[in-house]
Amino acid sequence: MASSRKNVLQPSSQEDVNRFLQQVRSTALPAKRDGRARLIFGMDATASREPLWDRACHIQAQMFEATASMGGIEIQLAYYRGFGEFKAAPWAAEADVLQKRMTSIRCAAGQTQIRRLLKHALEQARSKQGTVSALVFVGDCMEEDPDSLAQLAGELGILSVPVFLFQDGADPIAAKTFSTLARLTRGAHCRFDGSSAAQLRDLLCAVAVYAAGGRKALADHGKQRGGEVLRLIAQLDSRG
Repeated sequence: MASSRKNVLQPSSQEDVNRFLQQVRSTALPAKRDGRARLIFGMDATASREPLWDRACHIQAQMFEATASMGGIEIQLAYYRGFGEFKAAPWAAEADVLQKRMTSIRCAAGQTQIRRLLKHALEQARSKQGTVSALVFVGDCMEEDPDSLAQLAGELGILSVPVFLFQDGADPIAAKTFSTLARLTRGAHCRFDGSSAAQLRDLLCAVAVYAAGGRKALADHGKQRGGEVLRLIAQLDSRG
């Protein structure tokens, strides 16, 4: 948690969200394990993130619901907080299991540990348990050496593990680094308004659906859900 968090943060524009979804739709999809996509859900759990953490606890269930008809999804919660604390939970295939884990965690002041998150994703992708379909990260700040993060991102890119970074606000240092990580992994970076649970829900569900079913599934998801997702996809389709 650095002084950069004190900057006035600008809410993301509709164009940012549209651009993100376009990137998602053009991203190559890695192989599944046992018919299920495997998504690492990485979150910044430092002190300033508590309101967003609470929203994510409720939103995660919809990620499971959105992918149920596509064989489902396994989600692994990974987070950092406090003084050098980083933890990753076992893989969860049910929303209530993941929710219990998330509600038992309290945010604590500390600095970012994105490097440890990326290293963990690499270890998981290289393990005998199978592939990792994608890594999703939700945070607002970056307080580490960007070159070391870029090196790890490049390794994830070689393993075909895209990283999707949701940035709460518009911190310029974080934005530059997150964009680089997304580019190196063939993932995507999007700013969003942390006060909007609906916007975060739409973005998280969009990536979960894409990880589970690919491009067509994302378009079908928009038709089924309607609302914001359908409007976003319609705008993307109109741009060709």
